[in-house]
Amino acid sequence: MTLREKVSQLPARPGVYLYKDGNGRVIYVGKAKNLRARVRSYFDKLSDVKTGTLIGEARDIEFILVDNEKEALALENNLIKQWKPRFNVLLRDDKTYPYIKLTAEPYPRVYVTRRLRKDGATYYGPYFPGNLAYRLLNFIHRRFKVPSCKVDLTKKHLKPCLEYHIHRCHGPCVEGLTTDETYAGAVRDTRLLLEGRHGDLAGELRVRMETAAEELRFEEAAALRDLLATIEELAQRQKMAAASGGDIDIFASYAEPPLVAVNLFHLRNGRIVDRREFFWEDQIEFDEPAFFSSLLKQIYLDQDYLPSVIHVPAEFEDRETLEEFLSERRRRKVEIHTPQRGQKKAMLALAMSNARHSFEARFRVLKPSSKAIQEALRDALGLPEAVSRIECFDISHTQGTDQVASMVVWEDGKTKKSDYRKFIIRTVAGNDDFASMREVVGRRYRRLLEENAPFPGLILIDGGLGQLHSAAAALEELGVINQPLASIAKREEIIYVLGQEDEPVVLDRFSPILHLVQQVRDEAHRFAVTFHRTRRNATRLVSELDQIPGVGARTVQKLLRQFGSPELVRQATMDELAGVVGKAAANRVHRFYESQEIRA
Repeated sequence: MTLREKVSQLPARPGVYLYKDGNGRVIYVGKAKNLRARVRSYFDKLSDVKTGTLIGEARDIEFILVDNEKEALALENNLIKQWKPRFNVLLRDDKTYPYIKLTAEPYPRVYVTRRLRKDGATYYGPYFPGNLAYRLLNFIHRRFKVPSCKVDLTKKHLKPCLEYHIHRCHGPCVEGLTTDETYAGAVRDTRLLLEGRHGDLAGELRVRMETAAEELRFEEAAALRDLLATIEELAQRQKMAAASGGDIDIFASYAEPPLVAVNLFHLRNGRIVDRREFFWEDQIEFDEPAFFSSLLKQIYLDQDYLPSVIHVPAEFEDRETLEEFLSERRRRKVEIHTPQRGQKKAMLALAMSNARHSFEARFRVLKPSSKAIQEALRDALGLPEAVSRIECFDISHTQGTDQVASMVVWEDGKTKKSDYRKFIIRTVAGNDDFASMREVVGRRYRRLLEENAPFPGLILIDGGLGQLHSAAAALEELGVINQPLASIAKREEIIYVLGQEDEPVVLDRFSPILHLVQQVRDEAHRFAVTFHRTRRNATRLVSELDQIPGVGARTVQKLLRQFGSPELVRQATMDELAGVVGKAAANRVHRFYESQEIRA
């Protein structure tokens, strides 16, 4: 049966259809109020480049019936995300805006997260722009002392970490530093702040301030007075913003197929609070109405927070159905418009201008400014602040011998070679990159603490999760927490950010942020390998082991692989040597060093 014959037998009911190629792969998913009429229409548009190519490759069609068009709309979106058909518009940038998570532990903590889970915690947000969540978290640390640490609070510890000493945590991990009532009060204040109940929070703070003043605790009363002033200012700003307008999302695009750039402006309470960029490199042709129909479904159907109005540059066929679906999810009306005049049209024109600029910056390879890169890095990795300085570490060795490490520095848009550092691994024997990374990171930042020097905006590790957690353990030993720390894994080029390991950052190959991280990582690798080769060659030239009669190059290599250096071989016992190279060779090595000591 030919494809045309199969299409003629489709039911005239709502549903979803899936085109498949000769290998059975799904190459396109669509939905229709009338399956037979919609799919037949493809054969009337074979002159269109995209439609003609699709029908030319399609060998089979399947369908799923549903009760109505809204069900078809939801199912279509799920199937597109499941199969990722190459003829559909695919939203590859799945970045969501951050939430603040207040955990449901005996001593609750606060975190920034981009993923909602059914874990009993309370989630607040999303926050526009993304760094607003981190600013709020910093405020909570400083004012309410509710932490974001990963310390196990189910058991007591002997001493608190640095966050307690700098007055950003009540210290529930150490017995006697705080009480359950004090911590519960801090959590209650945090909850009122995140719920936007600034008036209630201000009322509680005023009562506490007056009580402290009556009891002659003037320092505490002054701190509460300053906090009260801040909260009242926040409440006033919220009232002013609420009076200025609603929540609107504005879309615009610029296309030169197969390349497409889209900008999304978020207006919250009448002000532009953030802008997102999306890029495609594989659009055979650009049908603006169909494109935005598909894009809006992928962005909003699974999103928890929905705006009241969405502006798009072109009307599309299932706009009313999507409006109705989103309104049901929001439980308030959602409108989708194409502005034709006035201020709304002007805002759409502004978004279009930015979409063109985004296209030029991405596909015409314009070099972004240092400040733009810093801010984009902050947003891409979900960091609290723009990053002006990166310190990157790498380990280098040959099968565990001559282990060294490097640290390179990127600052204000360029490498800063005067701050590069080399490290010889001192405490790790054999091939253990994790332990080596832990040693080097610990040595570097112990020194910064001793010198009271500033820490970088980001510590970058060349490696995967193992190296990342080793570096984190070194910082934790020093009492350093909330330090931005990330790693980039080779081959996959996935970026893991500490605290967000289950949500790794995957950037597309055109991303200037990915290029920056790769360049810094590659420079650290180059510097480490160069230092390692220099040290290895020097070691080989003067190695005492090469002078031992009856001990060959292979035996020397085994000894260096196990012990790391000739000096550590000298210090090894007879049994330790025999366990590596056998009794005969161990005896020769032992006698050689004994004879050297006698001559000395």
